[in-house]
Amino acid sequence: MQTKVMTKVFKSLAEAACEVLNTAAAGEKAALTPMIAAAWKNGQIKNIGTARPPARPNRSAHPELRPPRDMPRRGFNSDRGRISFIHAIAHIELNAIDLAWDIIARFSDPALPKAFYDDWVGVAEDEARHFSMLANCLTGRASCYGDLPAHDGLWEAASDTADDLLARLAIVPLVLEARGLDATPAAIQRLKSAGDEEAANILAQIGEEEIPHVAAGVRWFEYLCEQRGLEPKSTYQELVKARFKGQIKAPFAVDARQAAGFDAEYYEPLSQ
Repeated sequence: MQTKVMTKVFKSLAEAACEVLNTAAAGEKAALTPMIAAAWKNGQIKNIGTARPPARPNRSAHPELRPPRDMPRRGFNSDRGRISFIHAIAHIELNAIDLAWDIIARFSDPALPKAFYDDWVGVAEDEARHFSMLANCLTGRASCYGDLPAHDGLWEAASDTADDLLARLAIVPLVLEARGLDATPAAIQRLKSAGDEEAANILAQIGEEEIPHVAAGVRWFEYLCEQRGLEPKSTYQELVKARFKGQIKAPFAVDARQAAGFDAEYYEPLSQ
């Protein structure tokens, strides 16, 4: 499989992005992603191009997808509970692979700087590595990705912002990924308290590497606001109120958000 993928020539980055989105097996998505990233970086793929991404990424039959409200509660004090938690984070990272490629394919635009695509190719590459780390962690615990049910809430956010790049940036990196920054420190502490240093270390690495993803969201959100003559903070708040179904709740990982250039004036008014 790897040799076949490496010898495939893509006409454009958008076409390559759709290849990942149309790949069903999670492991194949994760393996294909760094190969495409390398081809983009070394100039083998030269053009951004255009392509028609699927409304939903292709997926294997497992895991079974359920509404978020139907997901069982996860604990940290048993092997089974921690496997369930790691599986849930792996599912988030798999969605993140698809979200990064979808933003490239769905919003391909010659008016956008090349740096925009460089950033999201890098995000996709990070997410693929994160998924593989978690999948390997599950394998080491006599489990694998797909063994447990998962929720489908993340792709709903993508569907709800498929019409507007500014809305996509507001909701995916600047709500969903930012919430990941908020949740990570407590999860790391709970894993350490349960004696699971392996999972805690993986989550710590993921948390550090997600900060630049939020930073990319801020950078390109502000760029588009400038292009459209919009004030960024109030525009963000309006888009979140209109497009996000959940709530923006404290506590926030203020230091991590600030490291990403995500000022509290963006999100604090939404939590009150």
